[in-house]
Amino acid sequence: MIKLFGAVFILVATTWAGFEAAKHLSERTRQLRQLKVALQSLEAEIMYAHTPLTLAAENIAKQMPKPLSCFFDSFAKRLVKGHTSVKVAWDESLQEVWKLTAFKQGELEVLKQFGETLGQHDRVSQQKHIKLTLTHLEREETDAVDRQNRYERMVKSLGFLSGLLLVILLM
Repeated sequence: MIKLFGAVFILVATTWAGFEAAKHLSERTRQLRQLKVALQSLEAEIMYAHTPLTLAAENIAKQMPKPLSCFFDSFAKRLVKGHTSVKVAWDESLQEVWKLTAFKQGELEVLKQFGETLGQHDRVSQQKHIKLTLTHLEREETDAVDRQNRYERMVKSLGFLSGLLLVILLM
């Protein structure tokens, strides 16, 4: 009876681990799409509403789900304090929220590059930088979707099958 209970526990635990790993793959794609929407909203706020960057970040924070809302909220709060430049506020907000996201190093580099140009140009140039960032994020999203399609089912199956192997070896 105890062996059976242990075997079921091992199988459930490894299957759960496989599903969590697969969730991380799908979470990355979802968050990339949300980030693209957030940057498009930022573009609209800057270009058409002529909203100051602080208010634009606050508005986007209200519209986005976590963890992106936390990022834009942190960015807006750092701008309101006024102790740092836009670039430093962007970088510090990225570092603060980065561990909550499913993003990879490629997305971090794209966002850091965008942060270096944010708030330093006129509206038209800023729009070009946002479009460039969106293009880079589109490439990252394509990679994320490819990885998700390629590995999601495999990771789920691997979790279950590794548990099954472990149970067979221990019996």
